[in-house]
Amino acid sequence: MMAEHAHLVEQGAKLVELRLDYIAGEVNLKRLIKDRPGPVIISCRRQADGGKWVGKETERQMLLRSAIADGVDYVDLEDDIAGSIPRFGKTKRIVSMHDFNSTPDDLEEIHARMAALDADIVKIATMANNPHDNVRMLNLMAKSDVPTVGMCMGEMGMPTRILASRFGAPFTYATFHHERALAPGQLSYKQMTEIYNYENINKETTVFGVVADPIGHSASPVVHNAAFQERKINAVYVPFRVPRQHLEKFLAEAESLGIEGLSVTIPHKEAVLHVCRNIAPAVKGIGAANTILFDKGGPSAFNTDCDAAMESLAEAMRISNGESFAGKTALLLGAGGVVKALAYGLRERGATVFVAARNSEKAKPLTALGCKIIDWDARYTINCDVLINGTPIGMHPNVNETPYEKHRLRPAMIVFDTVYNPEQTLLIKEARQKHCKTVTGVDMFIRQAALQFMMYTGQEAPTKLMYEVLKRFLGPIK
Repeated sequence: MMAEHAHLVEQGAKLVELRLDYIAGEVNLKRLIKDRPGPVIISCRRQADGGKWVGKETERQMLLRSAIADGVDYVDLEDDIAGSIPRFGKTKRIVSMHDFNSTPDDLEEIHARMAALDADIVKIATMANNPHDNVRMLNLMAKSDVPTVGMCMGEMGMPTRILASRFGAPFTYATFHHERALAPGQLSYKQMTEIYNYENINKETTVFGVVADPIGHSASPVVHNAAFQERKINAVYVPFRVPRQHLEKFLAEAESLGIEGLSVTIPHKEAVLHVCRNIAPAVKGIGAANTILFDKGGPSAFNTDCDAAMESLAEAMRISNGESFAGKTALLLGAGGVVKALAYGLRERGATVFVAARNSEKAKPLTALGCKIIDWDARYTINCDVLINGTPIGMHPNVNETPYEKHRLRPAMIVFDTVYNPEQTLLIKEARQKHCKTVTGVDMFIRQAALQFMMYTGQEAPTKLMYEVLKRFLGPIK
């Protein structure tokens, strides 16, 4: 623990919590804190509070009292014992409460009771069961007279950790290493500082993000945050996990969180159209959006997937962007939001488009764009110039799957896989082995992200940096 503490301070950590309940055997408190390299919080969690302490409660409280007597910087006292352990010396008191099941309805009342226990800082950690819990927790911090660290646990509650300082928290919590999270949804110190640039988030920081369900796979936070830092823009890009039934309420509350723009991905690209007041003409034609901007007129929907994909294809065809695809036949696999965007772009540029989806019913609306719908099993009957995979087949972790058999590929084909994790999908690898021209999901991803960045900030995106960051995030090419 002492070695890890020293390492974190070397990395720039300004305050480190030492969890005495994680120490096996007897705790030598004086040795632990005597020559500490930086300020500490001493805590010792019971199992009921998510900790590992199995000894007697009197012994646990004696450790906390000893830490106060020895003059540690902060001591963490649960709300049920804080009243029986008085203030002493210079040690500041964190009064804490943990609820691993929910975010209570009476959050404000709980906070007021805790603040009255001679608290220098109130810490509340609850489980997020819907995105509205995040709004309640962040607003609680913003309105509190007593410095408050409020966190919603779980993947859904991650925004409260990232945005804590924007809403007035004196600090937030991260774990020593990303594989050693001590609470659900906790990010590592490295992730908080390097990806989210937490130290520079303040009340003026503009918030952007990606809304999806699930959210953990998204590379967008890594890419956009790196671009903000490169351009020295006071903004942060946050992952928001929002189940479909909570989408409307989340978008209605987005501006109260300081959100000015959102990327939209699975499964919300079509659903957001029911909420947005202003819909770009291309979005109406596509029937799906991947970008939302918030202004006085309400949320507006846009789609950068289409333009990004058409740029990628034009480059592969060695023609000018915007030039006609007349005379070209494209076979699209899938029927989701990205397929709708590609189908719209291809038809607008004069291509003949066939769509094969595992769920043919879902593909039927694409007939309105002039696409021809065929059965999934009939996909090999189409003699296409462009083959596009818009399904998740081949996406991590199912990297040994492909939506199109290798021996059916022809050298004259352009093969485009919208999957970006991994970049070198089995389809792309086999297409290259058959000497096809290829377009990867990474190419399209960076192009659409760059278009979003321009919409968010009015500035040109640092595309080279974004590409390098994404490649590092995805790992080495296999």
